[in-house]
Amino acid sequence: MIIGLGNDLCDIRRIEDSLARFGERFTNRCFTDVERRKSDGRAGRAASYAKRFAAKEACAKALGTGLRFGVAWREMGVVNLPSGQPTLNLTGGAAKRLESLTPRGFRAVLHLTLTDEYPWAQAQVIIEAREDPDAVLTPPESAIYEV
Repeated sequence: MIIGLGNDLCDIRRIEDSLARFGERFTNRCFTDVERRKSDGRAGRAASYAKRFAAKEACAKALGTGLRFGVAWREMGVVNLPSGQPTLNLTGGAAKRLESLTPRGFRAVLHLTLTDEYPWAQAQVIIEAREDPDAVLTPPESAIYEV
């Protein structure tokens, strides 16, 4: 079952401006070490950062919180599966929020799609809950948010 859906469109030119104006201050605030290494090594550096930025926005929307209630930029990191497929790794408040959304007896699976066509980068996140008889997910009281 789908328990979250988020979509975001990001203007690559805004990311280019932020990179030029703020440099590492911007990238260190919003992106994980893994994301910075991957994006800094790409010819389309700004487009890479823009897709990751859009993924974080889409994930925050799918979590139903936006960037509040303990969900922060660096707690949502775009990573790749061994197949190369992009997905998200959630930590901290973002992981707690995901846990609170996931029904008992289910496990959460994050689906991420990314695309760009200058000047736009787009991301869509679907949070799926799959039945898992071995899953014991009891959200901690502190992870339950009123939205």
